[in-house]
Amino acid sequence: MAAISASLVKDLREKTGAGMMDCKNALTEVEGDIEAAVDWLRKKGLSKAAKKSGRVAAEGLVAIAVRGTDGVVIEVNSETDFVARNEDFQKLVRSIVNVAVEKRVADVEALKNEAYPGGGTIGEAISNAIATIGENMTLRRAAKLSVSSGVIGQYVHAPIADGLGKIGVIVALESTGDKAALAQLARQIAMHVAAASPLALDSSALDPAMVERERGVLRDKNAGKPANVLEKIVESGLKTFYKEVSLVDQASIHAEHSGKAIGQAVKEYEGKVGAPIKLAGFVRFALGEGVDKTAEEQG
Repeated sequence: MAAISASLVKDLREKTGAGMMDCKNALTEVEGDIEAAVDWLRKKGLSKAAKKSGRVAAEGLVAIAVRGTDGVVIEVNSETDFVARNEDFQKLVRSIVNVAVEKRVADVEALKNEAYPGGGTIGEAISNAIATIGENMTLRRAAKLSVSSGVIGQYVHAPIADGLGKIGVIVALESTGDKAALAQLARQIAMHVAAASPLALDSSALDPAMVERERGVLRDKNAGKPANVLEKIVESGLKTFYKEVSLVDQASIHAEHSGKAIGQAVKEYEGKVGAPIKLAGFVRFALGEGVDKTAEEQG
């Protein structure tokens, strides 16, 4: 039987909010597989499930830059939060994201080879910063959105400096309508994305494996019910799941759209902008999501 460490129990508690002994029992049942333990707890009704990415483990900054109809989000990691408040580090991150949006480059390796303002490449600038500041740094990821006509909305939650923070969102709205009204809507949606953390634009864009996993949990949780009743419960449960994780199905956090799904709010906003609106995409970066600390880092 696999040994269940205290740190593994702690991780599961943070993911699910379940009690310590419930987490230990779950991990014991599934021989230490943390994702299987999440499902085990859900099937027992002991957890609401962590549908979002894992806990934040890395430090650094998320940065956003928007130029016209192009927007880019990047994440640059450091070893400590202290470095994120270093002006030289902030200048480095801001310069990288500005190059990314100007060159329309969101591939990390390609971005490292782009020219850095002041000389050399971005990769070399990062290496120089490591030597100067004395802490390891990594350009971890980058993503971009563009529209042919419309706006790119942006929002940084709790910014440390302009365009820099721990959560950054860009949202693409395709429309020929009034740009000022579109920009207002795009920012509202970006703020919603930062708070609600959707996993996909709509249900069709969700990972099929994730949907099947959810379907399996619902079936197991309601095992023993007649087949026709079970299928209705599963389908109803999936609709609820979509409302939780699909952007267009989520209930807007804004009072202006109170009680309305984001998709409905966008449709109704067409009257204000004077043209059809297509919610074309979004990118949400939360600092360190999906990065696990080593046992040494966890202490």
